[in-house]
Amino acid sequence: MSMSTYARRFGLVAVSGTVYVGAVYLGLQLYGVDRKGNDRQAISEEGVKSYVFDPRRTTTFQNIAYAYDDQIEKDELVMGINLLRWALLYFHAKGELLEVGAGTGRNLCYFPSAVKKVVLTDSSDKMLLRAKEKLCNMSEDERGRYEVIEADASNLFFPDNSFDTVVDTFGLCSFDDPVAVLKELQRVCKPGGKILLLEHGRSKSYSGLSGYLDKHAERHAKNWGCVWNRDIDEIVEASGLKLEKLDNWHFGTTYYIVCKPGAQKETP
Repeated sequence: MSMSTYARRFGLVAVSGTVYVGAVYLGLQLYGVDRKGNDRQAISEEGVKSYVFDPRRTTTFQNIAYAYDDQIEKDELVMGINLLRWALLYFHAKGELLEVGAGTGRNLCYFPSAVKKVVLTDSSDKMLLRAKEKLCNMSEDERGRYEVIEADASNLFFPDNSFDTVVDTFGLCSFDDPVAVLKELQRVCKPGGKILLLEHGRSKSYSGLSGYLDKHAERHAKNWGCVWNRDIDEIVEASGLKLEKLDNWHFGTTYYIVCKPGAQKETP
């Protein structure tokens, strides 16, 4: 695909996604059916019962694994999320790659030929089962570059400097300690390697939208295991990552980020 064709398609889908996001993304996610059996709450810093602060919140992904793709597929298509995934990986990913929070393998179609090996990790074995099912539909040669491992993104068992590229897409909203995860990603990333992030969080451009996310954060965390109002800028800064590129989409709620490990990992 030529860059001009890509730009036209990207622009068309991104514009339609911006219009659509208020009506579908926020509406559907907010008013989705409550999940049975996910009534646990923890205590917030203010002493209030909270799903947002419950470390068991992420068990929700075990419950929604088999319906997850169907529930978000149309939204991602109309919003241009698929193109953002493609662009992030096509232009920046190479070599040996680690993906954390890989879930059902929604990036499987977008890893370019410059990526020689892909290690998919997630803490939810049921989400990873869906990813494995997708891999089974690939040719044997294509499947050969993939490995699927259940792992905690904040405490990976890989040695230091293991990967040329480390990827997380829409995971910082669900990790219990996103700053710790980003620090761990820097540990396993080679000096001079890249850390690629595609995330959603609070908008710095539209305070009313962030207020909306704040107001409904508890219900969203209960239903989806996702804290959708986190401050992504603050998380990235606190982790010590060296920012190379940051673009915002969808009224500032989607973050397209290209980073390198912080100063302590720079190549001499």
